[in-house]
Amino acid sequence: MKKVLMYYLKPYYGKMIIGFVIKFIGTIMDLCLPWILAYMIDTVIPRKERSYIFVWGAAMIVCSILALSFNVIANRMASKVARDTTERIRHDLFAKIMYQSNAQTDMFTKPSLISRLTTDTYNIHQMIGRIQRLGVRAPILVIGGILVTLTLDPVLTLVLVSVMPVIAGITYYFSKKSIPMYASLQEAVDRFVRLLREDVAGIRVIKALSKTEQEKKRYDAINVDVVQKEKKAGMTMAAVEPGINLFMNLGLVFVVIAGAYRVNSGSCEVGKILAFLTYFTIILTAMMNISKMFVIISKAAASAGRIMEVIDAPQDMLVQICERQERGSACITFDHVTFSYKGKEPDLADISFSLKKGETLGIIGATGSGKSTLVQLLMRFYDPEEGAIYVEGEDIRTLPYEKLRKRFGVVFQNDAIFEDSIMGNVRMGRNLSDEEVRAAIAYARAKEFAEEKGYANHVNIRGANLSGGQKQRILIARALAAHPDILILDDSSSALDYKTDAMLRKELREHFAETTTIIVAQRISSIMHADHIIVLDEGRMIGYGTHEELLQSCEIYREIGESQMGIQGDAYGREAEKI
Repeated sequence: MKKVLMYYLKPYYGKMIIGFVIKFIGTIMDLCLPWILAYMIDTVIPRKERSYIFVWGAAMIVCSILALSFNVIANRMASKVARDTTERIRHDLFAKIMYQSNAQTDMFTKPSLISRLTTDTYNIHQMIGRIQRLGVRAPILVIGGILVTLTLDPVLTLVLVSVMPVIAGITYYFSKKSIPMYASLQEAVDRFVRLLREDVAGIRVIKALSKTEQEKKRYDAINVDVVQKEKKAGMTMAAVEPGINLFMNLGLVFVVIAGAYRVNSGSCEVGKILAFLTYFTIILTAMMNISKMFVIISKAAASAGRIMEVIDAPQDMLVQICERQERGSACITFDHVTFSYKGKEPDLADISFSLKKGETLGIIGATGSGKSTLVQLLMRFYDPEEGAIYVEGEDIRTLPYEKLRKRFGVVFQNDAIFEDSIMGNVRMGRNLSDEEVRAAIAYARAKEFAEEKGYANHVNIRGANLSGGQKQRILIARALAAHPDILILDDSSSALDYKTDAMLRKELREHFAETTTIIVAQRISSIMHADHIIVLDEGRMIGYGTHEELLQSCEIYREIGESQMGIQGDAYGREAEKI
């Protein structure tokens, strides 16, 4: 919370001070109204001079107009400061999330990051706005009201002030107690968002497998947890307002009783009692607003801690400075690379290979063998624990991220289709001409359906209105559009028929001969013509060579070939002959 107030609000201190001054003047005008009314009842009206009544009546009208105008202006300024400050916080938080390593994203989890960008920043916005509106006005009304009542009747003021310490103690105790409750609530909301994202994204699978009731039970369980935590925090802070009301009303009872005695004894006048009761109402309302503000501050304090936890997280994959190491003519080199996601058993162990420019590497292995992990290490989404990775002779840890990743065109496993046109999904905001985008679509064998649907045709989020093969071809076109130095296709042809798959290989050979290509595949037919093939098993490289060499030397590769080639090999061979 301290950094939010000291760093993000600092550029707006000037506006806030001006807003505070305007709000102060407007609040003082509000405080003047009951005093003028008391003066008119006790002094002006008994004199029975209409001119004085009109003068003081006009003064009340002027004070009312000034109070309204100044408070509206101050509130608008407060809203602008809250809006601009929250915008800066969201910008920094989003930028931090975009540039943090995959390891940090895994640690915070995606649902939690979404919650911090939305719910937590909203709580900060609410807090900043309320502090400027109520945080200035309410204390002035309380303190100013007490000071004005002292000029009216010090004895009655002492009766009123006697309940203030009890009210302050109630507010402080419950506010302090609620902050960890709201932090726990936000963590529960994170889990809720995670489950919601999974169920919405996989709703077709859930329906297809008749798992709706099971997911409803999971949803109900976490929903109840959120409700219980929200209920606990809400009930804790709900005790503040009734407690304040109780003691303020007790104070009001004592004031009325004491006021009646003083009026009866002639020590006080009726107008002052009326003004005093008005001020008492003003003070009571202000105290209610202060208690509500503490609820908002409690939420914002928990949210600010979660936001700054992300923003202040140290960057764990900095660009290193070291001398360039020449690695011969290799475009890509893995030098005894070992990596583990959790720091225990290695997910990749002692991986070494080299690729020359323009060569193609196929990677095959069982699910969970480390195929996609190898790709993520190459693009430096993670750093290896041992060994090094070189691209064109340079250790990738010494390259700026933008410079490194501009060399790649990549289709990830389960990649994202965005809610945009076909052209927009291929271009992805890059400085590519329409001709380049259309050419990439043609290379990816997507021209036919793209022309049929229309290049500007709207694509639903996650490509819901496209078939699996159509989505994969758009993703491949996206990877090819900028003519990358290195092309990575991670299981990108699983939904393609054999003819399209074979024609795609032909396009790569003819138009991307100088591009170094890495193909991660489940079927041998997609990689059998690669210059080199790696066979992975439980993170270890158990085979390396050409298709023919591996059939002779690698038992697992031979088993995969025997299980697939009887059907797939014949089909692929027939399509290849046609092409």
